Amino acid sequence: MNIRTLALATLVSSGALALSQPAAAANVSTFDDLALAPDSYFFPQTSTTFTSGAATFNHSFNDWGGDCCHTDWVYSNLTDTTTEGYLNQHSAIAGGGAEGSANYAVANIGAPVASFAAPVSVLGAWFTNSTYAALSMLNGDGFAKQFGGASGSDADWFMLTITGLDSFGQSTGSVDFMLADYRFADSADDYIVTDWRWVDLSALGTVSSLQFALASSDNGAFGMNTPAYFAMDNLAVAAVPEPEQAALLLAGLALVGAVARRRMV
Repeated sequence: MNIRTLALATLVSSGALALSQPAAAANVSTFDDLALAPDSYFFPQTSTTFTSGAATFNHSFNDWGGDCCHTDWVYSNLTDTTTEGYLNQHSAIAGGGAEGSANYAVANIGAPVASFAAPVSVLGAWFTNSTYAALSMLNGDGFAKQFGGASGSDADWFMLTITGLDSFGQSTGSVDFMLADYRFADSADDYIVTDWRWVDLSALGTVSSLQFALASSDNGAFGMNTPAYFAMDNLAVAAVPEPEQAALLLAGLALVGAVARRRMV
């Protein structure tokens, strides 16, 4: 029996901790808890937020001449993996949600954030490219180059960075995920992500929010040429134990240590 188990057993036997207290379970932002008609997406023409699981996501609308442009987050269940260009900006190249689900989220960089009402321990999420970005990198378009160039040997890349922020807005660390990478010595290893990939975010620790940023090897006078979109699904976090629970566990550890020392005398 390890020290943690001994501590919990001591607390239970003393009545300090009830056996009925459940262990912290993952809380997952599936986006399937949000109502959405088939083959559609959430795109209100106003700046607002929406919540799935433990996370709240920001959505920004810019009216630059009618039904125009969003930044930050939308959620979608579109399945179009073949239509190129801006008019298909809300589809995931995987053709649906992660793990067989329908709904998923798509971000367009402005400043997409996932925020939490209380600090959480972040576990991870599934990520893929949007159809718009994936086909732009594969074939090129009027603004962005074809990744690899005409020869296929250009060292192009497209990277997502996820940064954790604590309750004071300070970084807890960051995790990079390559959405495309053409930097390999053997061009057969070059890739554009077209399926859902799990990204372990546990290194970010306890966070109050997550920020997301994109960077690309393809840049011009006005910034990044690669369409600044990615898709995410099933963001999983776990509740952080309340201070009282942590204090009880520490007390149990101290008691176990005292008992062990007495037995050694």
